[in-house]
Amino acid sequence: MQARTRSAPAGLAEVVRFVDEEIAPHANAFEKAEWIPRDVLSRVAELGLWAPFLPSEFGGADMDMVTLGRVHEEIGRGCSSLRSLLTVHSMVSASVHRWGDDAQQEKWLRALAGGEKLGAFCLTEPDHSGSDSTAAGTTAVRGEDGWVLNGRKKWITGGQIANVLMVFATTDTGMSTFLVEADRPGVRVVPLPHVMGTTASMLAEIEFTDVRLEPSALLGPPGWAAGTVMTNALNLGRYSVACGSLGIIRAALEACAAYTSVRTAAGVPLRDLPHVRQMMSGMVTARDAARLLCQRAGALSDEGDPATIMATWVAKYHASKSAAQAASDAVQIHGANGFGPDHRVARLYRDSKVMEVIEGSTQIQELTIAAEAYREVAQ
Repeated sequence: MQARTRSAPAGLAEVVRFVDEEIAPHANAFEKAEWIPRDVLSRVAELGLWAPFLPSEFGGADMDMVTLGRVHEEIGRGCSSLRSLLTVHSMVSASVHRWGDDAQQEKWLRALAGGEKLGAFCLTEPDHSGSDSTAAGTTAVRGEDGWVLNGRKKWITGGQIANVLMVFATTDTGMSTFLVEADRPGVRVVPLPHVMGTTASMLAEIEFTDVRLEPSALLGPPGWAAGTVMTNALNLGRYSVACGSLGIIRAALEACAAYTSVRTAAGVPLRDLPHVRQMMSGMVTARDAARLLCQRAGALSDEGDPATIMATWVAKYHASKSAAQAASDAVQIHGANGFGPDHRVARLYRDSKVMEVIEGSTQIQELTIAAEAYREVAQ
């Protein structure tokens, strides 16, 4: 994708205008088309939003994580599918910056920062649970002049349009990570249409058949990915999903406040009904709590505090569950209108359920967060 880049990312006020004018009004159309138009992706690049956290020497803007979270919150308020593309692209960009050698950084980072190349995170296997991160089905075998990659990845966000695939594969020394150009011989991209939520995120299944890779495709040492590249990438992805879930809560709240201000039931304004006010109060509280949790996770990341890992788990757990509840309540408040195919809250309902599954399901998070509580007691 060719795009005009800028030296600094958009300010938050400009991001809000972008979402209000160019994203939110068209999000339902994106969902119907199961595609986000190229001109919208180019606008993201023009606004400097693909990977603004990268250093300026690579075309980024050194954006801190708290501000990045606010950006992803706003994009999530308008369209979760677009926010999902930002999420996986950020995971790839951050991984290349942290773990890539000089040649890999020089090759990829400026193109990733400017949106000239888009990245996809390829971990999930078609025959394994998404929470099974062993990458057992995809293998990379050492050859005389590099590696030979075989396997399949499924549910790959942005897989239909990505230029560089960050692929996790089993090697003779354990899980390893490879940067694979999507147009390499042996790479086959199969679109996954008609998914329930984040329908415009251009999901794909990607097959690798005897894909030959140079030694330079390896990101980090071989067998090194599980506790390093994968962990750090998923933490960033989880943070983005948490902030995007906060955006869904806000969108649900805004839609309900507008709707109940003009609708009546038996001559009584909906906004005055006790059960409506109860649900609205829950959304407000969930929004404010999610914002504080996301800000804390981002601030700890900016400080380089390892506590950011658990803080991000907690933020994502709360925000995703609250987004699902807020969207459900929004449909309830809108009644039959909430089921209409063209209504925003119906899309929010579909998208919100995705948030409880991706980047660590609610049930996996409950195991992880509870384990931390027991560790704290044991100390």
